[in-house]
Amino acid sequence: MAGKTIIDKIWDAHLVSGANGDPDILYIDRHFIHEVTSPQAFAGIKKRGCRVFRPGMTIATADHNVPTENQHLAIADDLSRMQVDALTQNCNEYGITLYGLNHPCNGIVHVIGPELGLTLPGMTIVCGDSHTATHGAFGAIAFGIGTSEVEMILASQCLIQSKPKRMRINILGTLQEGVDAKDIILYVISKISTSGAVGFFVEYAGPVITGTSMEERMTICNMSIEMGARGGLIAPDDVCFSYLKEKRHAPKGEEWERALAYWETLPSDEDAVFDKELVIEADHIEPMVTYGTNPGMGLGITGSIPVPGEVEDQSRASFEKSLQYMGFSPGERMLGKPVDYVFMGSCTNGRIEDLRSFASIVRGRKKADHVTAWIVPGSKQVEKEAEEEGLRAILEKAGFEMRQPGCSACLAMNDDKIPPGKYAVSTSNRNFEGRQGPGARTILASPMTAAAAAITGKISDPREFF
Repeated sequence: MAGKTIIDKIWDAHLVSGANGDPDILYIDRHFIHEVTSPQAFAGIKKRGCRVFRPGMTIATADHNVPTENQHLAIADDLSRMQVDALTQNCNEYGITLYGLNHPCNGIVHVIGPELGLTLPGMTIVCGDSHTATHGAFGAIAFGIGTSEVEMILASQCLIQSKPKRMRINILGTLQEGVDAKDIILYVISKISTSGAVGFFVEYAGPVITGTSMEERMTICNMSIEMGARGGLIAPDDVCFSYLKEKRHAPKGEEWERALAYWETLPSDEDAVFDKELVIEADHIEPMVTYGTNPGMGLGITGSIPVPGEVEDQSRASFEKSLQYMGFSPGERMLGKPVDYVFMGSCTNGRIEDLRSFASIVRGRKKADHVTAWIVPGSKQVEKEAEEEGLRAILEKAGFEMRQPGCSACLAMNDDKIPPGKYAVSTSNRNFEGRQGPGARTILASPMTAAAAAITGKISDPREFF
């Protein structure tokens, strides 16, 4: 009998019921909520006369709709204020821990979970947000759910799910200088497409992955959803354990030793069989940028936009539509294209290591005068660390301003919107039409590539700054 994958091990350990080809009933260890997808779920609970079954397993934060300036003042936007107020009221009513605005633990839901030690190996984790896959970096099964499923979790702490197939993506070779985790995942998506992992849960493995930090792993797992996967994860190892050791909610003392003993059993068995395996050669990856309107439309920064003959027939119409929206032409190079905005932040790249990378490029230089830059830490803790490390001072000296935590310009649900027709180099995860504001044109990139664009005012190769 073949060994088990890490996906099998965690899934089977949380299986409440499953037989005869029916979907499984899965127990959920950790439920994260925010102000956008939870109000209707709580309304459903009230309508049914239910209680929250295990309120201690749910953690709330305000992040999507919040302003990133003047957070000490009342939220000006009526809808945003109503949603944040509803979250506060619901958490108070049902005894759920809330890290609201101005709380020292507030931040983007997928940033605060790991940094507080609420995200642990072997867990099942869900949130009404597609980028819940971020938490898979710790060797957890983590995925986004819809509002009706948020209600189901609140009422029962269980979820009805069909078990996904299992894929392993092995990253081999050596990364070039100036290439980071964001470039890795953009490269992978460009190779297998935005539908290449539909129906799968993906394990990332190989020497390049084991050589990454936890924050880099979170970036990679975060964008698993952008290639159609249900989620992505990485086997826990000493890098993971060291990161968690002193976190606020991580196990302590004897509990830590027991937890560690279990976590060490989680990696896929050597004879485990996956439904699909892929190999990616890291040597081929250079800093990446997107040129279209989905994350799969990416290329190396020295490359050129494909011409129609290089695009599959079934994708040609959407390819041409994307280029028309972006104002680009087939065969053009991305290098040198002017940019108007730079957004540094999001649950993909809003952690302290991301700010360090950005600052490493802008240190001793000046922001281009015509570029508007929003530098947004992913949490209050990241904001505090950036202050203590002197990163804020480096940014301000270069002409940047660091804002307060929030999802910000990742999505057009708050005040930070890119104006119509403007080009934004963004460290976020999606470049759909209108994602950052009606008519906004988004180019996804790493923190270093975003920093290079902010300094030069155009798409630039960050390797030239080393």
